[in-house]
Amino acid sequence: MTFDGFDPSATEAWQALQHSAKTLADANIAGLFASEPGRADRLSLDCAGISLDYSKNLLDQQTLDQLLALADCSPLAEHRSAMFSGEAINITEDRPVLHTALRSSADVLKRRGVGELAGPIEEQLTKMASLSGSIRDGSWTGATGKEITDIVNIGIGGSDLGPRMAYGALKAYSASDIQCHFIANVDGEPIQSLLKTLDPETCLFVICSKTFTTQETLMNAHTAAKWLGSALGLKKPFSSPHFMGITSSPEAANQLGIPDSRLLAFWDWVGGRYSLWSTIGFSVCASIGMANFRELLGGAATMDQHFIDAPFAENMPVILALLGIWYSNFLGDESYAVIPYCERLKELPLYLQQLDMESNGKSVSLNGQSINYATGPILWGTTGTNGQHSFFQLLHQGSHRIPVDFIGVIKDDLSTPDHHRALIGNMLAQSSALMTGRQDDALPAHRQYAGNRPSNTLLLDELTPYTFGALVALYEHKVFVQGSLWGINSFDQWGVELGKSMANTLLAEDADIDVLDESTRKLMLKTGLSGAS
Repeated sequence: MTFDGFDPSATEAWQALQHSAKTLADANIAGLFASEPGRADRLSLDCAGISLDYSKNLLDQQTLDQLLALADCSPLAEHRSAMFSGEAINITEDRPVLHTALRSSADVLKRRGVGELAGPIEEQLTKMASLSGSIRDGSWTGATGKEITDIVNIGIGGSDLGPRMAYGALKAYSASDIQCHFIANVDGEPIQSLLKTLDPETCLFVICSKTFTTQETLMNAHTAAKWLGSALGLKKPFSSPHFMGITSSPEAANQLGIPDSRLLAFWDWVGGRYSLWSTIGFSVCASIGMANFRELLGGAATMDQHFIDAPFAENMPVILALLGIWYSNFLGDESYAVIPYCERLKELPLYLQQLDMESNGKSVSLNGQSINYATGPILWGTTGTNGQHSFFQLLHQGSHRIPVDFIGVIKDDLSTPDHHRALIGNMLAQSSALMTGRQDDALPAHRQYAGNRPSNTLLLDELTPYTFGALVALYEHKVFVQGSLWGINSFDQWGVELGKSMANTLLAEDADIDVLDESTRKLMLKTGLSGAS
């Protein structure tokens, strides 16, 4: 099935939305509440322990209906079915997109027509449970017989951001005697500083790389191996019980010295930014245990089924996606902020930056044509209340309108009643203040607030593996919906290749700098990358 003929800007729904954008230019969100009784109830959804209130958005029912009409006339439903059934919707790499299979039961996979995946997936989950369990029960020991106490996840991009985020988010479920660390950047300071704090006898390095050729990951792995070999007198540190690998290229890992017994696999139909659900989540599994890891998968699976079954008007990922399209394509807003009011979710905005901007930062359609409308917006944010003391000034009184996703947790046993009440109170106050503003003739202009700034509020009943899994899957599907409606491929990332290949060229010993631009030649000489005169 192909989807390369869809141009959303040519549809009647798109034209209607352009008209609505003009008519709503002077509308007021607070005024919409006054004219639409029951708006807060009507514009709310619930799924998998997560509630979404999207009533504080600058749109009326007519506009919402037009957005839904855009989804109806698009190939979204067919595109969604193609993804879940394993068609090669990543057309530039001719690959299926089946990260959702990693969190689905055998029966569900069979119904979707990809039942043959159930066995290999369960085989790797079982092996991951065994290996992580041996760390948790102390039977995995290092070269000197001591138990493993520290796990160092070495990866970058999806092999780092997902596990790092989940480990921090689920610390309430972590084993107290196992510490996880995450090394990604090729900058040598982080790993050098970390190694000074570790006991070489009790640490395990987990090399996470789909191809086992990623420059940053291998450089950090070799630095760790050199340190470990020197500290413990190991001639072949990669073959020692202090290293394991997670890859879709086991032969490359074997060549480095890692045996099959300490290798976990995933597949080329798992995109890097969707790999948390695979064995790339090993460090998280070792921390929270396999039962909780399966709860993480279960929450995501529930959101998957909601995405498949719910009508568009009641579909949480679809609604979030349509709201984003409304602001990006019709109201001209180029960015949005994600503000979790929970410190354990501090890595979520960073994770979502890759998920959203690497997926939908495209300007070419599925049929290879340049497109003439906006796609992937800029995503940014940090945790509240920290953000209130940095960039909220711009949100409230700046010249940019920036839609916000506020994310909170209703029940938090790790906090105290006073702290949590203040935290949630601040979140609700900010969303209300952004909408209502303050206009008072008795106050000077610099103390006036225009208001009319839109936001969504997402509330998790509790921050558990289940609700966290559902939250991440919610944003995955939101990004998919937007890519589908924009007619782009959300599952490749060719934009990262040029810079990587140029870096390899610059770092080559025989690099010919004469072919480079004047500025880069000068900077290479200044930084010592080239000794040419």
